[in-house]
Amino acid sequence: MSPGREAFDAVVVGAGPNGLTAAARLARAGRSVLVLERADRIGGGARTASLGDPDVVHDLCSAVHPLGVASPAFGGLDLAGRGLRWAHPAVPLAHPVDDDRVGVLHRGLDATAAGLGADADGWRRLLGPLVRGWDPLVEGFLGPLLPWPRRPVALARFAPVGLRSSEALSRRFRGPEAAALLAGCAAHSFLRLDAPFTGGLGLVLAAAAHAVGWPVAVGGSQAIADALAAEVIAHGGEIRCGVEVRALGELPPRRATVLDVTPEQYLALGGRPSWWYRRWRRAPGTCKVDYVLDAPMPWRHEPCRRAGTVHLGGSSADVAAAEAAVLAGRVAPAPFVLVAQPAVADPTRRSADGREPLWAYCHVPNGSPVDASAAIETQFDRFAPGWRDRVRQRWVRTAVDTEAHDPSMPGGDIAGGSLGGLQLLARPRPGLDPWRTPEPATWLCSASTPPGAGVHGMCGWWAAGRVLAADRRRWPTSRP
Repeated sequence: MSPGREAFDAVVVGAGPNGLTAAARLARAGRSVLVLERADRIGGGARTASLGDPDVVHDLCSAVHPLGVASPAFGGLDLAGRGLRWAHPAVPLAHPVDDDRVGVLHRGLDATAAGLGADADGWRRLLGPLVRGWDPLVEGFLGPLLPWPRRPVALARFAPVGLRSSEALSRRFRGPEAAALLAGCAAHSFLRLDAPFTGGLGLVLAAAAHAVGWPVAVGGSQAIADALAAEVIAHGGEIRCGVEVRALGELPPRRATVLDVTPEQYLALGGRPSWWYRRWRRAPGTCKVDYVLDAPMPWRHEPCRRAGTVHLGGSSADVAAAEAAVLAGRVAPAPFVLVAQPAVADPTRRSADGREPLWAYCHVPNGSPVDASAAIETQFDRFAPGWRDRVRQRWVRTAVDTEAHDPSMPGGDIAGGSLGGLQLLARPRPGLDPWRTPEPATWLCSASTPPGAGVHGMCGWWAAGRVLAADRRRWPTSRP
């Protein structure tokens, strides 16, 4: 690599949403910033591309962004002024339980409760306080939890339910629909659903649907990365793609280094070791299937046809069993499947003759080479009979393929590391500045740092804030 020997205030390695957010905050503060990206284009987990049909684009990783639209970082950077627009589906989430019953998460709290029968009041009691107190809750949730949270009062009020497991909270419901909705949201954690905190993680996602929605970015998730890059460049920053950094010593002179990488990658770059980094645990991986359909999915349940996201897996007990199998190192024969159909919200994703993208993935053990598409499609057969007749093209990406596509997702881990145990509370290590590494003037800003997974940019936002705070105390120069 020969990026030149110019001197910069900060060099950012990795042009995913977190790296770009860090660069944008530093550039807006008047610092000279260089961003280096291994791939030939920016985006990381927010890339969009055509996979074969030039008229249909696919989100290669993330597609639906409740935490993106709620992000204080994205709001503070005025990404709307850089062209980012959000599109909301009529229904954020649908979760069919069986042939006759489906849980529907509407934008409105009361509309959702009205469809839950005997659990209407229970849903209002559980979600109502979170929706009414959304702003301080999400500000606390999207910040570090240790050594103290940013919004301690809001999080203290949330703690009695937030610390509980999804399975424990699901027992509050009498019908299957509400329990399935909560279990599906909690399963985004990649944890067993009897684990502590899974109830809280599921509740935050469910509350986000009522408070801000589950939108997609118009034109694809790439629009998020492009808006962030435009903000970097508008404030004098520079972005270079196709530049692979193999060691920290390859970087040009700089006062600070910001790495959008995992702890494993940091160590591979030659960073000074840490006991915490060496003990870092990965999350499970994913097996993802992208489709081009010549017509919308023929879902058995009408709300699924209007939903931007569909969760497949049956009852809350079925979802819990599927996720437990993955954590035990097995590919579940009847997996929990997450489905995104962005054209429901964003008509620009649909070609003139009606072709549209759809993707689905399930969780698999980290590093699994197994093609789980047959198990995913068995769930489609169950809830959308006749769907195979509408498939024009199809691509499968195993967990191994995911890592080959993006090394920052080792073993197919799209979550930046396990959210279980201490890694949820202290990512990647405890301390006043968890973003800072043992390497002089070097910070991590990936999803392995607080607040963790999701396309919200907050990991980069907080890391850049720590860099600026150190600047006021005079940075030590990064090791050449």
